[in-house]
Amino acid sequence: MTRPDAEPLWVDDEAGPVVRPYAMTRGRARPRNGFNVISLVTATRAAPPIDVGLVPEHARIIELCQRPLALAEVAAHLHLPLGTVRVLLDDLVARQLVQVSEPRPPATLPDDSVFEALIHGLREL
Repeated sequence: MTRPDAEPLWVDDEAGPVVRPYAMTRGRARPRNGFNVISLVTATRAAPPIDVGLVPEHARIIELCQRPLALAEVAAHLHLPLGTVRVLLDDLVARQLVQVSEPRPPATLPDDSVFEALIHGLREL
């Protein structure tokens, strides 16, 4: 039974343990590397036992990335914000436990003048 003057609960039983993302990153909010959301993350080896300075999420990332996964997919699997996963990846890259491949820039298109000259040439035919 709820008392009328009692504060309402904002977390229900199904929420599980609540750990703030900054607790996982030891207060670091900004990654050193600006990984793109479509960067591919690949583990360089099997997950080692939890080491000093690593949290269970680090091991989970290594586990997930035995095959290449996009950064956005890793964040989705872990149910964590992208910024938090970027910071965790920094730790793993520094320890050479994962490799991050940045996407290639899209092919550059020719200048509009090339297309205009082509259209003009086709009209002349």
